[in-house]
Amino acid sequence: MGIDISAVNKAKKKEGTLKSPSPSIFSILPNFRKLSTLSNKDKEAFYKDLATVLHAGVDFKSSLEILTNQQKKKSIKSLIVNIEKQIVKGRTFHEALQHTGQFSAFETSSIKIGEETKKLDEVLLELHGYFNRKIKLRRQIVSVATYPVFVLVLTFGVFYFMLNYVVPMFKSVFNQFGAELPSLTKKILLLSENFSTIILSLAIFCLVLGVFVRIYGKNSKFRSLFSKILLKVPYFGNLVKYINLARFCQFLNLLLTAKTSLPESLDMVKGMIGFYPIEASIDVIGKDILRGSSLSNAMRKHSIYENKLISMVSVAEEINELDTMFGRLAEEYNEEVEHKTKMLGVVMEPLIIVFIGAIVGIVMVAMYAPMFDLSKIINGA
Repeated sequence: MGIDISAVNKAKKKEGTLKSPSPSIFSILPNFRKLSTLSNKDKEAFYKDLATVLHAGVDFKSSLEILTNQQKKKSIKSLIVNIEKQIVKGRTFHEALQHTGQFSAFETSSIKIGEETKKLDEVLLELHGYFNRKIKLRRQIVSVATYPVFVLVLTFGVFYFMLNYVVPMFKSVFNQFGAELPSLTKKILLLSENFSTIILSLAIFCLVLGVFVRIYGKNSKFRSLFSKILLKVPYFGNLVKYINLARFCQFLNLLLTAKTSLPESLDMVKGMIGFYPIEASIDVIGKDILRGSSLSNAMRKHSIYENKLISMVSVAEEINELDTMFGRLAEEYNEEVEHKTKMLGVVMEPLIIVFIGAIVGIVMVAMYAPMFDLSKIINGA
C-alpha cells in the first residue's frame, strides 16, 4: 500500500513541505487474537499512509478517499470504504474500526486515545512502528527457525527409513547366526519393531495435549504453571521474558505519552499484554498505587520485573518522565530481543548437527557392533 504524493498535494488545504516524522520502534511480539485476514503488512501500510496524509493537513474524509484510490487489493479498498461509511453515519474512527471486526482491542484503544488527545497522527505512527517491528521480528524468527526445522524433518525422515528398512535387513542377518546381540543393538531392534506404534502414540498424545490446552488454556492456575515452566527453559525463557517486558514498556510509553492516567494505563495494559506473570502483577501494582505507593516500589514485589527496569522507573518518577523512560526501556529490550534471536540461530545450528550425528552414529554402531562378533564366529568355524 503506497501513497501517490501528487494526490496528497491536490488534496492539501494548505501549501507546505511535509516533514517525514520518524516512528518510534514498537518491537513486541503481540499475543492478542488475530481477528481477521488483514495481514500485518497491510495494517502497517494503512497506518503509515493515513498518518502521512493527516499530517499533511488533509481532512479525514479526503484522507480515506485518497487511501481508497491507491489500493490494489479489493478487500482493503472495501474495508476503507466501509470505515468511511461508518464515519459518515456519525461514528468516531475507533468505533468505525471496531465495527469492521478486523482490528484488535489494542489498536482501537490506542486510536481512541489519539482522537481524545488530538494526537491521532502520532498514534497512527506508533501503530505503524508496532506492526513494522512485529513483521521484522517475525521474519527474524522464521529465518532462524527455517534451517533447524528443515534439518529436523529431514533427520526424522532418515531415521524413519533406517528403522523401517535398514534395521530389519540387519535383523534378518543376525537371526541367521543366532548369536547373542549387544544390549544397544537389542534396544534399536525393539525400537524398530514398535516404531509405528510409538509414532501413533505420540500423535495421540499431542492431540490430547492440544485439546487439554484448548479447554484449560484460560485457567489462571494453568497459565501460571505454564509461564513458570516456560521462563525456566534455558535461553528461550529469557527471550520470552524480554519480549513481553518490551511490550509492557511500549504499551505504557504510548498510553502515558497520550496523557492517560497511570492507573488507567495499567488497566488497559492488563487487557492487552497476554502474558500471565505481568498480567497478574498489574492487579496488585494498581492497588498499591491507589494506596499511595510509587510505581517502582509496587513493581519491586514481583520477580518478573528486573532490578534495572525498576531502578530506571524510580529515576523517571523522580524527574516526572515516565513516558520517555518507558520508551527508552522498550528500545533497549527490543535490541536485546533482536540480539538473542540472532544468537539463537547461531547456537542451534551446531547443536542440531551434533544431534543428527548422535542419532545416526548410535544406529550405525548398534548395527555394526554385532558384525565383528559374527566375523569371529565365521572365522572360528
